[in-house]
Amino acid sequence: MSSRKEIGQQGERTAEAHYRRCGYEVLYRNYRTRMGEIDLIVQGGDVLVFVEVKTRALFSAALGREAVTPAKQRKLIAAAQGYLAECVKQECAVRFDVYEVTHKDGVYQGVCIE
Repeated sequence: MSSRKEIGQQGERTAEAHYRRCGYEVLYRNYRTRMGEIDLIVQGGDVLVFVEVKTRALFSAALGREAVTPAKQRKLIAAAQGYLAECVKQECAVRFDVYEVTHKDGVYQGVCIE
């Protein structure tokens, strides 16, 4: 049986593979600041995307997106602002995605919620 951490890491790999297939460049995985962590930071063209990955069992009572509460959103925004101030030298469009991954019997499937 996989640990919760291993399941979360597989969910993040599933999301990363999705963004790569869609032509995005993965800039960072698990970008950490004192304000919080961003699971993935990807770039497609001139759009920078901050991705929160939520992995759940297939028949979980709650959807992954429901775990991205207003408090979690504030932390993500603060971490993204820190990244922008530290790493981005020119203005660009930004977007926040929640990437929901479901798993059952070692099979992981995801969907992006923009």
